[in-house]
Amino acid sequence: MIYRLLKILIGLGIKLYYKEIHIKNLKGLEHDGPRILIANHPNTLMDGWILGQICKKPIHFMTKGTFFSSPLKSRFLRSLGMIPINRATESKTQGVNNNSSFDACYELLESKKTLVIFPEGNSYAEKVLRELKTGTARIALEVEARNKGLANLKIIPIGLIYTDAAKFRSSAIVNVGESITAIDYIEEYQSSPREASRKLTNEFRVGMEKMLVGSSSAEHEKLVDGIIELLNSKYTNTEEKGVKKEVVLVKETYQKMNNIVISAPHKLSEITQLYTDIKLQLHQSNVKSEFLDRNYRPLVFFRQLLFSTLYIIIGIPFFLFGLLHNILPFQFADYIIPKIVKEIEYYAPVAVLLGLVIYPLNYVGFLYLIDYFFSMTFWVKFIYFFSMPVMGLFAYYYYQYMKHISLKGHFMYLMKNEKEKMKSIRKDKEKLKKMIFDE
Repeated sequence: MIYRLLKILIGLGIKLYYKEIHIKNLKGLEHDGPRILIANHPNTLMDGWILGQICKKPIHFMTKGTFFSSPLKSRFLRSLGMIPINRATESKTQGVNNNSSFDACYELLESKKTLVIFPEGNSYAEKVLRELKTGTARIALEVEARNKGLANLKIIPIGLIYTDAAKFRSSAIVNVGESITAIDYIEEYQSSPREASRKLTNEFRVGMEKMLVGSSSAEHEKLVDGIIELLNSKYTNTEEKGVKKEVVLVKETYQKMNNIVISAPHKLSEITQLYTDIKLQLHQSNVKSEFLDRNYRPLVFFRQLLFSTLYIIIGIPFFLFGLLHNILPFQFADYIIPKIVKEIEYYAPVAVLLGLVIYPLNYVGFLYLIDYFFSMTFWVKFIYFFSMPVMGLFAYYYYQYMKHISLKGHFMYLMKNEKEKMKSIRKDKEKLKKMIFDE
């Protein structure tokens, strides 16, 4: 009951926080028998929550033992299907026994349930897949060995990719891979469990890497992510749209840049320098990179600016309504989260949890005050209450739109007064694309 309620509430929070979550190969999760879902771990609690949303059946998690530090927390987390595990790099939590936890995993898998494990262990906000622990392979091999290879256990690799994990109204994609079995390693497991676990873990790594994009170092990843941000534009024509379009760009850019590192390392410094120059020019001119991808036609831009201005004028009262009823919890969250969250990986899940509390309380407070002074009917209360979050989202997009229009007006000014400079930046951007994608 608690699991279902939390799944609904957290699902609502996720849908509000992220603009789009695209699931690729959802059918890959279909299996009547036991499943182990293995995924990368870039976004702490959010990773597990998203997996919980896409799985119809309840799921169970291997969770670090430090979360089970008190009897009350332990009882609550266990009721949500979490299984504690003491990690070698952390102090042991009293009341958590790894042998008992592994036995619990064997039993739930033998009951044809679903277990989620993040084989990397800790969560870090990076795309590169880190070293995988062998615990997942040990669990899979032991279950098959105990059932003489008839457990029908499937291990399903999943890649979690966020366009900007901590950013409100960003996007994510869930890549579901082809299932893996442990049957081929059972015989070797009987004589050499460590070696069999290592080999199966390597197979897990291959399956997970196919679902991800990444680089060999954090420095290279930062460069590629910057290039992707520079090249990402809604004005470029592609078959894919939305988050799928972004993920295609991410995947292709990483593939090309990784190939350049291997086959043409001399080009890397030239690409880096050109990218840095473009970013500096865009910053100095206060221009959005995607404007450079449009064919500049003054009359079209002017007409768009005129209609946009009318939209802004008409939307002012709705914006003010949304702003008034949402500014306090927004400002509170914006202030308090950086104070209590030290790692960026925890920003999004903490924002969702905090938002599920402070926004409803804020709306109830407004409802009480307005009803106290004006004595509303039930249906007026109902409409008023639900209009507050709706107009809050409108206010957010309205504000983003105003910034966009302001930059568009500035771009029109530059195209009139500094046209050659804009052409030069556009040429540099096209040159960067060719250096990367035509190599």
